Amino acid sequence: MRVLIVKTSSLGDVIHTFPALSDAARALPEIEFHWLVEEAFAQAPDWHPAVSRTIPIALRRWRRNWRDAWKKGRLKQFRTALRQDDYDLIIDAQGLVKSALPARMARGVTAGYDRHSLREPLASLFYQRRYPVPRDLHAIERIRRLFALALDYPAPDDPPDSGLPEYQGEREKSLVFLHGTTWPSKHWPLEYWAALTVMAEEAGYQARLPWHAPEERLRAETIIRHAGCGELLPRMDLNGLKDALARTSGVVGVDTGLAHLAAALNTPAVTLYGSTGEGLTGAVGRRQQNLGVDFECAPCLARQCGYKGERAVQPACFQTLPPHKVWSALQEQMARP
Repeated sequence: MRVLIVKTSSLGDVIHTFPALSDAARALPEIEFHWLVEEAFAQAPDWHPAVSRTIPIALRRWRRNWRDAWKKGRLKQFRTALRQDDYDLIIDAQGLVKSALPARMARGVTAGYDRHSLREPLASLFYQRRYPVPRDLHAIERIRRLFALALDYPAPDDPPDSGLPEYQGEREKSLVFLHGTTWPSKHWPLEYWAALTVMAEEAGYQARLPWHAPEERLRAETIIRHAGCGELLPRMDLNGLKDALARTSGVVGVDTGLAHLAAALNTPAVTLYGSTGEGLTGAVGRRQQNLGVDFECAPCLARQCGYKGERAVQPACFQTLPPHKVWSALQEQMARP
């Protein structure tokens, strides 16, 4: 049985889909998955052993200039690649119009959430099979239930399994700090990162800071300069970052896709939530702890902190998650067997 998964972005959403693949592979050992994903995350589906082919889509790039993409034949090339294989089923695990459209372009029967289970009910019109899944479940459990309904096996009740092997070697005496994220309101304060870097170094760990975009490199360099210690990692692709997160002794991150990857790898990790909440989309792993702020307006789900009262740090809600509290939580995770 060959199934196409449509889950284009983001990295955290892609990783949330892995446990459903693990469920399906156990229930249907002969199943083969192909995956349609945004080109920036094209390395990620290959990490799961049940995926045999990845089809990249460049929606983010094409949106900047649809006419250019059409003139240069990019859209035609994509359509040809998408329709190369016939599928027994096409599952849109994203549930958005932007994912439902290419799902319907592929060759096979389309399946997805029903209109009452979607943030964008219009997307359900593109599916030939529609399934109800409660919206108040964690994203991982929603996708697991969708796969069970669409592929007709009993909904699993065991803990989610990402399918990613846990690192078995001796972990490096290092900690990786995932400081980069898209929303300004999700950034843990620079002075807190600097203090945590000092704590790590004093405990005998090399604090390592990755980066991808130039502004992330600037932030990492600022943290290292303020701390007087720490290591700026070279710019790496997703495979390189995955390897770094697998080998390290521990990870602290804000609400970002790489934090979900660390959790899925079962690396000891702590993820910090301020303007966003952990309830429906928090990181999940056997050695993962999510720390949420205790603040009057959190989670606000706003990109910019709009708090008008007196504040010790920016964003204001993170003053309830100081470095010593984060360090204590990380030590607890690293001490677990």
